[in-house]
Amino acid sequence: MLTGLNHITIAITDLDTSFKFYNEILEFRPQVRWDSGAYLSLGELWLCLSLDAAKPSQDYSHIALSCDANNFDAIATRLRATKVIEWKQNTSEGDSLYFLDPDGHKLEIHCGNLQSRLESLKEKPYKGLMWF
Repeated sequence: MLTGLNHITIAITDLDTSFKFYNEILEFRPQVRWDSGAYLSLGELWLCLSLDAAKPSQDYSHIALSCDANNFDAIATRLRATKVIEWKQNTSEGDSLYFLDPDGHKLEIHCGNLQSRLESLKEKPYKGLMWF
């Protein structure tokens, strides 16, 4: 039986640039680093940066990182000050900032959780929504 999400690995083209971005800008905690990669953590999330030919998705696929609502404005301001590229404007429940990492991987800072999203769907359901 599966018990949860184990880790996320993303391909990166420049280890120094990506390591700095995830550590210094997004405040991931470095665990180990080697010639072609690094492991960092954020809460329970384990992220692997792997040196490779990065080919980020051109669809809606993205990684969303949690943020306390009290800290959202400060984090968004800090990210925008680093001139991150924003790829989408938020149209759903909870504050969100959608931005790209140095290789163009789509990321999101989101205030909320599954329960708050489900509660919002009671007020404004998606087309064809089915509850289980």
